[in-house]
Amino acid sequence: MIRRRAVLAAGALAPATAWAQRSPTESGWYAKGRTKERPVRFAGRGDGVTLAGTLLMPLFSEIQYVPGIVLVAGSGPTDRDGNNPLAPERIDLLKDIAELLARNGIASLRYDKRGIGQSTPRPRGSLEEQEAFFAWDNFVGDVEAAHAELLRHDEIKSYATALLGHSEGGLLALAASRSLAAKKLHALVLAATPGRRLEAILRAQIARDASPALRLPADRAIAAILETGRVPNNLPPELQLLFPLYAGPFLQKLLSFDPASVLADSRTPCLLLQGGADRQVVPMEDVQPLIDALRDRGVSGEAVVIPQVSHNLKTVTGPLDPGFAGPLSPAVAAALLKWLVPALGA
Repeated sequence: MIRRRAVLAAGALAPATAWAQRSPTESGWYAKGRTKERPVRFAGRGDGVTLAGTLLMPLFSEIQYVPGIVLVAGSGPTDRDGNNPLAPERIDLLKDIAELLARNGIASLRYDKRGIGQSTPRPRGSLEEQEAFFAWDNFVGDVEAAHAELLRHDEIKSYATALLGHSEGGLLALAASRSLAAKKLHALVLAATPGRRLEAILRAQIARDASPALRLPADRAIAAILETGRVPNNLPPELQLLFPLYAGPFLQKLLSFDPASVLADSRTPCLLLQGGADRQVVPMEDVQPLIDALRDRGVSGEAVVIPQVSHNLKTVTGPLDPGFAGPLSPAVAAALLKWLVPALGA
């Protein structure tokens, strides 16, 4: 990194030069669109947890402060780039968003969730130890820790930061935004994020998609988790991936979290981004509560629902295309930049 003070001092020695009279993005080396990357490691919530991530910045951040945003991954074993080994293809959603933003003047920090990638791995001890490691409050605290790490880098404008969460990551970002509001969090982007309680969405998905033999066991598992915070240990193998034993306390809070009410109480400007062809967070049933909360709270915000776009914000080619692969939808990219660039003063 070129230290900012050294660069500014060098410019002060020759204020009459043509380079010094142009903006950083007009000069050749610092032209808009060039980026630089920095690996980061920082403490997550709880003793001994380290999160590994990537800070991607416009190259002109070497001589000019830039806004910054934390990108929060969705559910399951999803890494900092937005890839999940359970998906049949590379998705690269968060990587694509990070590169889009850096080319347009906004830095981003994305990270491997606890237990994933290069972050602290899942403990192999008792069930109680694993439940504590994967507690909901720890995941929310990790978002807060990522925001603190973003602010630690002197290229970032401390007064122009945001969170962007995808799917379940939107719920974590929304939960974290409550405590970060006091630190002047400037904007919140909820991408493919459900507006109803996940309990209702999951029950609807099971009723719609699961085989008849799994519907009753799944309903009983949800009821037990909500009541006790523990996953039943006699579930059919097909449900054990959806309800792992160690995730009981996490699922109890996740399933009962009410995103619409949290957004309604938030004073943070917010963008909702939703694909019209999303099969997991179904428009408009699952999204409308967030739109209603956004409309009624009297704070700056916008909701954008884009046709032919999947849960992973990719353009779908037809009804059988799951929308995993390919670049970020151009319409999604345009909507994100149109709202976020002026919101953060990039």
